[in-house]
Amino acid sequence: MKKILLLFALVFTAQFSTVSAQTQLDVNGVTVPRKIEIQNKTMQLNGAGGRSKMWLEVYVQALYLSQLSQDPKFIIDSDTEMAVRIEITSSMVSSNKLTKAMNTGFEKSAGSNLEALRPRIEQFKTLLSDPITEKDVFILFYNPLDQTVNVIKNDVPKGKIPGFDFKQALFGIWLSDKPVDETLKKHLLGI
Repeated sequence: MKKILLLFALVFTAQFSTVSAQTQLDVNGVTVPRKIEIQNKTMQLNGAGGRSKMWLEVYVQALYLSQLSQDPKFIIDSDTEMAVRIEITSSMVSSNKLTKAMNTGFEKSAGSNLEALRPRIEQFKTLLSDPITEKDVFILFYNPLDQTVNVIKNDVPKGKIPGFDFKQALFGIWLSDKPVDETLKKHLLGI
């Protein structure tokens, strides 16, 4: 039994080493870059996974950090640059459905701070209100220099939302104790 476990560990480690050396990763048919650069800040891929709704893959999400971590609380509370990359993989996703899902996520992650965040959540939802098509890529980049979340769609800046507390609630949608998808959370943490 020990030999089998050791063999499994060696094979798994070899596979992981091969994957780590690649410049990009394939997740559910979506090419996810290992590094991204935004506003002259380079961040590394921490983890990536797909989000499903009713047996349908709706998007592939990746978490990029300047300091890799598997600790969700550390990531949420970290005042360093980080980004979430979301690539839409289904034509079933609309801006209305995406903003509704974000709203539900904020309700779970913001807790007692929800009402204080409400005006900024509404502003954030307007930045996502353009029509959405399959293959659209959203990047939600937190810049600690001015403590804003920058919304970028298909490489075009759409606007930014102020506040470290907003950043905490936003990243909490996927990484809090009540994430929208527990499996996706594990993938983003690289677990």
